[in-house]
Amino acid sequence: MAARATRRPGVLLLLAALLLAAAAMPATATLHPVDYLALQAVRRALSDMPGSGFFASWDFTGDPCTFAGVSCSGDGRVVTLALGDPRAGAPGLSGALPSAALARLAALSSLSLVPGRVSGGLSPAVAALPSLRFLALSGNLISGDLPNSFSPALRTVDLSKNSFSGRLPSSLLQIRSLRTLVLSHNSVSGEIPRTVSAPLVHLDLRNNRLSGAVPALPETVVYLSLAGNRLSGRVGGVLRRLTRLSFLDLGGNWFSGEVPGELFAFRIGYLQLRKNAFSGDLRPAGRVPSGATVDLSHNALTGRVPPELATAAAVYLNGNKFAGEVPAEIAAAAEGGRMRVLFMQDNFLTGIGVRGVPSSAAVCAHWNCVPPPPAVVSACPAKGGRGRRRPPAQCGGRRG
Repeated sequence: MAARATRRPGVLLLLAALLLAAAAMPATATLHPVDYLALQAVRRALSDMPGSGFFASWDFTGDPCTFAGVSCSGDGRVVTLALGDPRAGAPGLSGALPSAALARLAALSSLSLVPGRVSGGLSPAVAALPSLRFLALSGNLISGDLPNSFSPALRTVDLSKNSFSGRLPSSLLQIRSLRTLVLSHNSVSGEIPRTVSAPLVHLDLRNNRLSGAVPALPETVVYLSLAGNRLSGRVGGVLRRLTRLSFLDLGGNWFSGEVPGELFAFRIGYLQLRKNAFSGDLRPAGRVPSGATVDLSHNALTGRVPPELATAAAVYLNGNKFAGEVPAEIAAAAEGGRMRVLFMQDNFLTGIGVRGVPSSAAVCAHWNCVPPPPAVVSACPAKGGRGRRRPPAQCGGRRG
């Protein structure tokens, strides 16, 4: 009995010590002081635009890891920073991008900013954060040159709809993990770097000031938009390799040469080549996917309209040099409503062959070598022109 009594106080003391230790342990790791100060600097630099309440939860008397847009790792480092209300149409933020503060978030893997009026530049120290995988700052007023160095861990970069200028850094196109690159609606100039080794799936460089030829692109590309630049030269060799394409927009450039026939056999739902200098006959290697949009308008394409386009839902051939008669398959698709848009105006066609058009369809065929049928005249929107035909002298003996 004496021995049992002497052991009991020791056991009780041990249990008490364990309970005190457990009570002293925090439920979550404390935010690293460097990250704490960085978030304070972010809050001082940025403000809610009228109607936005994003920063309402940023009360530094509480735990910053519970703030809207902030998530932390188990060891108390900020890993995600999503600035602004992500709901569609919600007002964004204003102020200057706090690059110095953001660069101190050493464990950051995701940085995003909703569209708003945030200005300033993107520093290399932020773009090259070693763990950064997701960078999206679209729809703001950020300006200056793109950084020359980026994180090797990046998978997605979206800097669209800002005011970036300067050249496209070659390092950005060589990130081994990069899948999505969106730089559209900026003022980036110069040539696209010759080496594009990143395994890109989505590449959007439209509406910039890029010039020169298009280099070889990775065969992984599914979405490609280079529209609204000053790019030139032949692209057949580049495009033939991109067999996974489902979206292609090269409109509004100075591309020339033939349109590769292989494109029409790809699973492309949207093929946009308008306003270039493509020439020669169209020789599709297969029928376009059912329901696709094909826009070849305002080029210098010649020869006959290929029947392989009959499976498309919308076809724009206006402003070319097509001759001959419209294939019966295409006329039937327009008459049956399977092709909802068929624009053929401003060519040299000698036979239209469309006798009736559903009220939901738009078909135009003015300024050819025959007058458009009455059904086509009434189905053509006002912006497509009306029922005039070319003067016979322009048709060079073509008969209608």
